[in-house]
Amino acid sequence: MKKLFLKRSARAAKLSSFLLISGLAATQLTGCFTVGQEFAGSRVPEIKIGQTTRQEITDIFGRPWRTGMEDGKTTWTYGIYKYSLFGADDTQDLLIRFDPQGVVRSYTFSSTRK
Repeated sequence: MKKLFLKRSARAAKLSSFLLISGLAATQLTGCFTVGQEFAGSRVPEIKIGQTTRQEITDIFGRPWRTGMEDGKTTWTYGIYKYSLFGADDTQDLLIRFDPQGVVRSYTFSSTRK
């Protein structure tokens, strides 16, 4: 029984290694790497400082890709970062800062998209 388990474990390890190496090779061959998730950058002008709530932000953009704190206040980040070895990078980044009541106090939006 122990030998059978060891054989299966060895096969699983080889398969995992193969899949990992294949994935890395594919990334290197295409020269592309993506991090984050798409969001509707065209809807950023709908954000109104002092008015838009956390729930409204969720309704517009969905769940944030990343959450955090800045100066003790909640921040949400929406971002998609597509890097290419053979072409232009394609990035969008939206950082929203909320007040203690959950209302937008400020935001920053950056994009390489035209």
